[in-house]
Amino acid sequence: MTAPAISDNAAAGRYEAAIDGELAGWMEYVVKHGRLALVHTEVLPQYEGTGVGSGLVRFALDQARRREMHVIAICPFVRSYVEGHSETHDLVVGMT
Repeated sequence: MTAPAISDNAAAGRYEAAIDGELAGWMEYVVKHGRLALVHTEVLPQYEGTGVGSGLVRFALDQARRREMHVIAICPFVRSYVEGHSETHDLVVGMT
């Protein structure tokens, strides 16, 4: 399986991951007051365990770092990822 291609669908307020041109998962977000709230991550069942979710989180955190934004981790998957990756702790200002 190829690595997911991840893009920002700003009109829909979500990052989308595609594998071989097919939607594999997405992460909903909200930008407010200069912060990026990562709300919900969804990976389609046939792509679970393939790194789609982690790829979405890495993409979102990279976007936040490039935009010099802080992150609010609402999504449980994002919180779990951040807890295991200390290099991301400087970005996160809240976990709910």
